[in-house]
Amino acid sequence: MKAAIDIGTNTVLLLVAEIRDGRIIPVHEEHRVPRLGKGVDADKNINEEATERVILALNEYKKILQTDFPEAEQVIVNATSAVRDAKNRAGFIKRVKEETGFEIRLLSGQEEAEWTSAGALSVLTSHPENNTLILDIGGGSTEVAYLIDKKVADSHSFDMGSVRFTERFLTGNPPNKEEISSCRNEIKKFYKSRPIKVSEQTKAVGVAGTVTTLAGMALNLATYEPEKLNGFSISLEMLRKVIAEFEEYPYQQMLKRYPIYLKGREDIFMAGLLILEGFLKNFNLHEIKVSTGGIRHGAILKSL
Repeated sequence: MKAAIDIGTNTVLLLVAEIRDGRIIPVHEEHRVPRLGKGVDADKNINEEATERVILALNEYKKILQTDFPEAEQVIVNATSAVRDAKNRAGFIKRVKEETGFEIRLLSGQEEAEWTSAGALSVLTSHPENNTLILDIGGGSTEVAYLIDKKVADSHSFDMGSVRFTERFLTGNPPNKEEISSCRNEIKKFYKSRPIKVSEQTKAVGVAGTVTTLAGMALNLATYEPEKLNGFSISLEMLRKVIAEFEEYPYQQMLKRYPIYLKGREDIFMAGLLILEGFLKNFNLHEIKVSTGGIRHGAILKSL
């Protein structure tokens, strides 16, 4: 049994899993939304309040592991975009070590794409056999990886994410047409700035909060049910209907409509939707399959 903790720009996620015949069998998952990356895009520093929220989440996870899963022989802790971008990242990593005992591994954009890809496919019972695009929309960055026969042939980490682009473009509630247009144009520029050539038969798999939240909303789930989310297909038509709702109503009203899955990301969700829309348009795709796997699953696979 092993555990992995992923410190993202918006969330801190815990996975406890058993390893059987080289496969990951999730045993327990936890989810917190401390929003570490709040304000990092503007001033390039992790602020004190965000640091304390992350440390609180990590110490909660430490207690869960010690109490419920003492047999977990290894705890892998990684951090991504918000910490990569912060000028005070060394101080943050040191403080986490001092106050939680956890050693943070700071992933590069390339590692983030590779770990995410491995984790995304690990929880799907069926997935594209040959050519697959993996999309990971984070709070601070978006990773795209192109897999041929399950191996990364090309990948890139784009400095656009749901927290970063909300703070940069979508300040209205709801955002106005000019804000949305500016955001869409910037997203298009980012995808065009680093082309990834794919075959016409390529299928897409998406991970992280934007796609899992969309799937949870569409399925009207009352709790987090990975077995129902995994493999769910989000169509471009479905996505555009939800974008239209967030164009019309304040996010507080949308949260009342979808309280289970939207909580903790309601104010940044629109940016994630636009990044997903831009991805599908850029690669001429009509749908994307959902995976609840991700970096933490990939971290455990990489440790084997």
